[in-house]
Amino acid sequence: MRPQPIETWHKLAEARDARGLDALLADDVVFESPVVHTPQAGKAITTKYLAAALVVLNNGHFHYVGEWFGPSSAVLEFQTVVAGIVINGVDIIHWNADNRITRFKVMVRPLKAVNLLHQMMAAQLAAPVG
Repeated sequence: MRPQPIETWHKLAEARDARGLDALLADDVVFESPVVHTPQAGKAITTKYLAAALVVLNNGHFHYVGEWFGPSSAVLEFQTVVAGIVINGVDIIHWNADNRITRFKVMVRPLKAVNLLHQMMAAQLAAPVG
């Protein structure tokens, strides 16, 4: 059985629906990107990154291939194909006693995928909202 925050994340990811992130993320959540040097702190910036990832990564090929749980953390391994490149990565997620995500770290391989995602995420983050 999946912990509640992870079950909620799966539902949002499957629906590609960023609207539920506000209720899922803690106000002081920290996002760690595979391509940004410093952790990004706060709900607004984390929502922006996760919403962009739902567009860039979560295409018809995206799926989770494994998951491991701790008392207040999880590692979700995913795979997808973007622009012909097979991308493998993990989401490392921590949550608090209120079942709100407090840390979301993404790690990706191979290097070609990191470089591609850097370009695509930058374009998505720069796109006008709406």
